[in-house]
Parts: sequence; C-alpha cells; structure tokens
Amino acid sequence: MAAFTFIAEGRCTDMSGGSVGNHSALMDQVYRRQRHIYDLSRKYFLFGRDRAIRKFGLKPGERMIEIGCGTARNLIRIARSYPDAKLFGLDASQEMLRTARASLVHAGLDRAIALTQGYAEKLDRETFGPSAFPFDQALFSYSLSMIPDWRAALAAAAEAVKPQGTLHIVDFGDLMGMPGPARGIFRAWLRRFHVVPRSEILQTIEKAAAGAAGDLWISPARFAFTWRVSPKTMKGLLLSHVAQGSQGS
Repeated sequence: MAAFTFIAEGRCTDMSGGSVGNHSALMDQVYRRQRHIYDLSRKYFLFGRDRAIRKFGLKPGERMIEIGCGTARNLIRIARSYPDAKLFGLDASQEMLRTARASLVHAGLDRAIALTQGYAEKLDRETFGPSAFPFDQALFSYSLSMIPDWRAALAAAAEAVKPQGTLHIVDFGDLMGMPGPARGIFRAWLRRFHVVPRSEILQTIEKAAAGAAGDLWISPARFAFTWRVSPKTMKGLLLSHVAQGSQGS
C-alpha cells in the first residue's frame, strides 16, 4: 500500500481545535490500562466486526475511515484484506491511539494508515485534510454505544461520505433476547466502561430496514447487529428522528 497522510513522529492532531474535553479525558482514564488487554478480552463479545469487514468490497484507491478506531485492530484487518485502499482512523482517546500507533508499527502499517484524535461529531474535511475528503466508506465498530451524541456522529459521517458511498455500523443490540437478569448484569458491567447499548439505535434501524433500507443483520439474543446503509438513507433516518422528536415535544 502506498504511503499517505503519515502522522509525523507519531503525533496526532486535535480535530476539535484544542478543545478535546471531558469525554476525551474520560476515555483516556477508562482505557489507560485497559488498552493493553482490550483486543484479547473484547474478542469474546464484540461480535460482527469481521463479518462487516468481509462486505466492504473496497476498491484500490478508495478511502475508508473508522470512527472510534480504538487499538486499530479493525484497521489492520481491513488493510490486509484491501491492501490498496487508503485508511484513516479517528478516536477520542489519546491513550487508545498510543496502542493503535504501536500496533501499526508492529504490523508494518504505520506509514499506510493515518490516525488522528478528535470527536466523531466534529468530523469534517479538515480532520485529515481536504485531500482525504470525502470518504468512500465509514465504519462505526462498537463506538456508537460510547459516543454521547450518537445522532450527531452519524450525521457528520453521512456528510463525510460520498453520496454513492456506504456507512457501516457494528454495535450492541438491545439485548432483548437475553434473560432479564443476565441482561441487567451485562449492562451493569458495560457501564463500568461507559458503554451504553442504546435500544433506540437498533429499533430505529429496524424500522428503516423494514423498507429495504440497507443490509441489516441481528445476532442471536439481539446481542449485536451490523448494518450497511447509504448516506442518503442515513440522512433521511436522522431527519425522521428530528421530526418525531419535535412532534413529541
């Protein structure tokens, strides 16, 4: 893969103009130690990630961003599956990006994948520079359940992806297929890491997918889901959300 947008000396830019605030600090606190065992522990319950990657179909030269890239586990797998694609990773946590940079160096991909620190809600053409914008595809992999304003994050991604491009979402479902006590225990455990499976995300997507809007897969027990959707459909879904909220207020 050709080199591009290399982060000099391993430094990350702050896409929020120097105001990466409380959420970024919180994520650093949560993952300062966890980042060292994150990939080993999460493989047992972060389902659907590789299933989504297999469906990307990235063509040579196409640009893809992972929003909430964490340790770069997914980016490395994407790079190996699509060696001629141009890949970018965004994360709010500098601590996670420290692990991501080390992982890229170990994989020999540190000059092939660009990383930057910042908020998903503020993703725009200045994040990686105008030459990287717009993207052909974007991925949220178990990050929406950690982003305070997930609707704003999806809206920013829909604007950052080409009209003919694709958004991919992989995350926890509403867990409604799990027995009540087990569901409560699992939710309480996730809250320790500031992860909140939001039932409204999957339930809203299901309504949209009922009209053949995108490609939706839901795991057994509604534990996790993957969804492929166009930016146009995503924008319509978000506008519908706003309209429904206005009617209910």
